Amino acid sequence: MTKTTALHATHLGLGAKMTQFSGYEMPLAYPGGTLAEHLAVREDAGVFDVSHLGTVEVVGADAFGRLQAALTNDLSRIGPGRAQYTHLLDDDGSVLDDIIVWWLDDDRFQVMPNAANTANVLASIGGEDITRDRTILAVQGPLARGYVRGVLAIEELPAKNHIIAGTYRGASVLIAGTGYTGGDGVELSLPNAVAEECFLALVEAGVRPCGLGSRDTLRLEAGLPLHGHELGNGLTPLNARLDWVVKFEKGEFPGKGALLEQRRRGVSPLLAGLRSGSRAPLRTGERVYAGDVEVGWVSSGGFSPLLKEGIGLAFLDADAPDALHLRRGTSTIALQRCTYPFVDLPR
Repeated sequence: MTKTTALHATHLGLGAKMTQFSGYEMPLAYPGGTLAEHLAVREDAGVFDVSHLGTVEVVGADAFGRLQAALTNDLSRIGPGRAQYTHLLDDDGSVLDDIIVWWLDDDRFQVMPNAANTANVLASIGGEDITRDRTILAVQGPLARGYVRGVLAIEELPAKNHIIAGTYRGASVLIAGTGYTGGDGVELSLPNAVAEECFLALVEAGVRPCGLGSRDTLRLEAGLPLHGHELGNGLTPLNARLDWVVKFEKGEFPGKGALLEQRRRGVSPLLAGLRSGSRAPLRTGERVYAGDVEVGWVSSGGFSPLLKEGIGLAFLDADAPDALHLRRGTSTIALQRCTYPFVDLPR
């Protein structure tokens, strides 16, 4: 049965076009459209309901050790009040999920997997699934912090990848300097009972409500990976050029041996950025050619509203040349190989 978030009626009331995503009915876009939402987040601020993402709470004296043994990154590099991006791997090195860990107190963590992968994460690390008990709002954009300070009546917000506690209408709120657009912003975890009031207060203050359509174009423009596209079965962190997420020296974790062997053999394919040089969008799944030889595929493709041209992330053979193209019917589209993020964003 399709799930909904606590803000489902709110989205419908604002005229959102809904879509099915990872077992949830979620807003794809609001009446202003995906392009307007994208530009609002790049120039001002937008708010996303991302409550479909999972939250698994892991508590206890053994919580740190369980997470440290299961995930690729090294939690000892951070501490309470910090967030860390990490991966959960299969034994063959494939990425079962990419995850944000919020380290709240000494023995209390909230692990945030992708919506469809919550069961896998629970099976690997244990803990309690509290996804249905809270709402997550991502408020993103260069002016996002000012709006949040006003609505929450709070002076200071957390720096990037830091977490603080706050309140809204007397309810406890966790505020994290995290997001998935490549720009500045925060994410709010708050009780369902005050979620609609907070969401609408942000909108009334001038924050544009945003759906999954702009969330995807923003993360692609920022060159951020999406599970099922740049990460997943048969794709390791090394294929996706996310070596920094893997701390081999910290000790054992699932998939470590497979990654070491992959590194010894030489990693191929490797993720790369591509631009079409025109308004022709790249399309997810298209094959990439060098002359008559297929050398890879587009893992995520689309159109960049800022660059006003087609862009894409693609897995290419490690020895693929720079002269590349797509085939569409009897036509070919020349591609420019490039680095990503595709646009300059604040860090």
